[in-house]
Amino acid sequence: MKKLFLFVLATSISIVSIAQTKWATDPAHSFVNFSVKHSGISFVDGSFKKFDGTIEASKADLTDAKINFTVDVASISTSIEMRDNHLKSDDFFSVSKYPTMSFVSTSMKKVKGNVYTLSGKLTIKDVTKDVKFNVVYGGTAKDQQGNNKAGFMATTKINRLDYNINYDPTGAGIAKEINITLNLQFAQAK
Repeated sequence: MKKLFLFVLATSISIVSIAQTKWATDPAHSFVNFSVKHSGISFVDGSFKKFDGTIEASKADLTDAKINFTVDVASISTSIEMRDNHLKSDDFFSVSKYPTMSFVSTSMKKVKGNVYTLSGKLTIKDVTKDVKFNVVYGGTAKDQQGNNKAGFMATTKINRLDYNINYDPTGAGIAKEINITLNLQFAQAK
């Protein structure tokens, strides 16, 4: 009976430990990138330099993951200061009114192997829409300090007009469709 009690206690502690698994973005090894077609012939690439995200999951396959992610829109960078300032203006992101954009997950479904579909609510400016990301889970590893890390690549496409980013509404100069790629590394909380 004592062995059974100890087994149940150990199992309960293990389940509680797993249930409390929380991960936070490792900004030194994470990137939030976008790409948009320009003049119908080339692409402009950019990124956001400041962001924060968390994952909470109790299942090893991450199918119960709860993900929250916030981006500081003023940290936008296309390597051209004049263009970056224009993107921060009311023509695009209206950074003074809407300083952040956010994503909150609603489900994480395993497709096969290390491929998932992540669904959630993306808020840009004053609009929140459902969005799906294709996610490749790179797995976990320990860094040189013994910290657990997990890696992901997530991609999606959105129509910027859906989020009231209406500059050049015809899409002739700046395409309507924005490609988003997140290369993220998360560190497990201790």
